[in-house]
Amino acid sequence: INSPTNIPGFVEQGYQDLAGLVKLKEKLLSAGLGIYRVAPPDPRKFLLGEEGGEQEIDNLYKTIEIFGQAGIPFMSMPVHLGINPGYRGGCAKVHRGGYTMHGFEMELMKKRLAENPSESFSVEKHWERCVQMYQRLVPAAEKYGVKLITHPSDPPLPETEFSPRRWTGILDAVPSDHSGLLYCIGTRCESGVNIFEDIRYFGRKGKIFHTHFRNVRGTIPTSGGYEEVALDDGDMNMFKVLQTLKEVGFDGGLQIDHLPNYTGDTPDQKVASGYAVGYVKALLAALKA
Repeated sequence: INSPTNIPGFVEQGYQDLAGLVKLKEKLLSAGLGIYRVAPPDPRKFLLGEEGGEQEIDNLYKTIEIFGQAGIPFMSMPVHLGINPGYRGGCAKVHRGGYTMHGFEMELMKKRLAENPSESFSVEKHWERCVQMYQRLVPAAEKYGVKLITHPSDPPLPETEFSPRRWTGILDAVPSDHSGLLYCIGTRCESGVNIFEDIRYFGRKGKIFHTHFRNVRGTIPTSGGYEEVALDDGDMNMFKVLQTLKEVGFDGGLQIDHLPNYTGDTPDQKVASGYAVGYVKALLAALKA
C-alpha cells in the first residue's frame, strides 16, 4: 500500500487505527489477498529540521508498533523528500507498438538545470537526519517484528538523497537484522551495475527484503540515460533475474512497478497491470518447472 489514505487513521491522527487496519486486512484475506508492505507519510518536518518533527517520529514509532500487532511484515522507510535533480531529465519515450513510458537523459537534465537552477539542498544534512530517524525507529522494528526497507533514489545519481552509496550505507550506519533493502531491479540496472552479481552480493547477506520488479533499456554510465520499458522489452532477462533471486534464497515480494501506457488502456492501467501480472506468473511457473 503506497497511499496512507487507504488505511484508517493515518489522515486523522498521523498513524493507523489498529482495529481499522485489522478489518481491512481481513477483508483482503477473504479475497485471497493481503497487506504485505505499507509506505507511511514522509516526516518532512523532521527531515528538514523543522518544528513538529519529533511528533512525526513518534507517529512513525507508533505506526511500527501497530504494524507488528496487525502482522504487517514490511514498512518502507520514508526517506525521500522528492528532491532529485534527475527529475529534470525526465522525458517520454515511445516503444514497440506505440506504448509510452518514462525515460531519463543526463544532457536534458543539465540543460534544464542550467536554464532554471534547482533550490539549494544539503544532501549531507538530510543524510544525518535519516540516520537519526533510523536510530529512533530500528529499535521499534526489532521490538515489534517489523522489517524496514529502503528504496534508492531514482534516477540513481551521486548527488541524490539516497544515491547508490547512501542506499547501501544506511545498512552500516544503523546495522540491524530488521533493516534491509527495497531492491529496485530497474533502478539498480539504470546505475550500471551487473544486476546478477549485485543480487548475489546483497542476497547472500540476506539484505534483499522486497523487490520492485521492472525492466529498463540503457544505463546512465554507458548511455547517459535510460528508458523504462515493459517487462519483456528491455536489456534484462527477467527470468534470469528470478533464477538469481531464487539462487540466493529470496522469498519476499515481487512488486510490479512503473507500468507501460498502452494504447486503449483504462486510466488506471488495467491492461498493463493484467499483462504484467500474467507475465510474472508465467515466469514463476517456469521457475518451478
